[in-house]
Amino acid sequence: MGLYGMMRTSASGMAAQANRLATVADNIANTGTTGYKRASAEFSSLILESGQSEYISGSVDTNVRYAISEQGSLKFTTSATDLSVKGNGFFVVSNDAGQTFLTRAGSFVADGNGNLVNAAGFKLMGYPIVGGNPNTVANGTAGLTAVSVGSLSLQAVPSAAGNLAVNLPSNDATVAAANLPAGNTAGSQFSGKTSLVAFDNLGNEVTLDVYAAKTAANTWQVTVFDRSTAAVGGGFPYSSGPLTTTSLSFDATTGHLVSASPTSLSVAIPNGNTVALDLSQTSQLAADYTVFKASIDGNAPSKVDHVEISDDGQVSSVFENGARGVSYRIPLADVPSPDNLRPLAGNVYVASKDSGDIQIGFAKDGGFGMIVSGALEQSTVDLASELTNMIESERNYTANSKVFQTGADLMDVLVNLKR
Repeated sequence: MGLYGMMRTSASGMAAQANRLATVADNIANTGTTGYKRASAEFSSLILESGQSEYISGSVDTNVRYAISEQGSLKFTTSATDLSVKGNGFFVVSNDAGQTFLTRAGSFVADGNGNLVNAAGFKLMGYPIVGGNPNTVANGTAGLTAVSVGSLSLQAVPSAAGNLAVNLPSNDATVAAANLPAGNTAGSQFSGKTSLVAFDNLGNEVTLDVYAAKTAANTWQVTVFDRSTAAVGGGFPYSSGPLTTTSLSFDATTGHLVSASPTSLSVAIPNGNTVALDLSQTSQLAADYTVFKASIDGNAPSKVDHVEISDDGQVSSVFENGARGVSYRIPLADVPSPDNLRPLAGNVYVASKDSGDIQIGFAKDGGFGMIVSGALEQSTVDLASELTNMIESERNYTANSKVFQTGADLMDVLVNLKR
């Protein structure tokens, strides 16, 4: 009985070393695989209860582990869609069947449909930007869609928001009611005029003339016209009335807007959106009419020159005319125990009972790492260590085989005792 046990024990030792050699082979084969996490074989002993006069040998149990939480070094590239995670977190990807997985392999390129796909064919998932903000789900992947750069080849973005910050000269004379710009009469008087370019739904430029006129002490009228309706040579009277007008009130002591004063204008762009023009930083001081900030978003139809991905996951298209627009935000996913994720073919992982449930968030928030564009995370395999492990496993396998061979020889001796 003891000889049989010895042979079974040595056989389990050979099987354990074969498993270790298998992990070494896998690691060496994936030395150059982007985002690969090295595997290792860990052993634990199985001890059988022995009696006083006889020792019963046990065996060895193999547990394969993956160093998924180990950070690989970064290799920088010239492609903005080559992505890596510096710190905690995984990219969320999906296959053609719509199943979602986690991965650190970020070698993404656009496929025939414009979707960003990595070397294993998994599509990068992200949240579309709707109304300036993504609709996120913290404990699941609902709302995620494939990040596509193909649909951004030519587009016009209508204006939706703007900012105008000026100083209104406090010492200017008050304009009579009959001569205010809102009356749209020839000879209308004003202290300052600023023109802003906005864009309608088709990408046409719409120039807005913004007039400021003092109506009383510490009170100003701001009026907006569509320049395309201006009189010949520009200015008043416009062929159509003002797009909007409002009255601003200032504190006589500080020159800032009082709390009861409007701080923005809603300007309805012809064949476009209603632009929210922020005036909150406008002041009234004893200085000339001065423009500090004047901007409106949107852009005319233009081709995408290139794509930029920020360290917090925002995917921006930079157009040939210099305009840019954010179309997606790439989330990161994590689990309480990353090393217990279940690896699958294609360098992807799925959550298991031991790893815990997936949590979704954004880079640089809530313990997540940052996204590095133009870099790939290299394999965590150290070739010198793997070769050392190979030699150790070979020697250990040989030693176990010698034990097995010795047991077999002793069995022969025992059988031959009968002769």
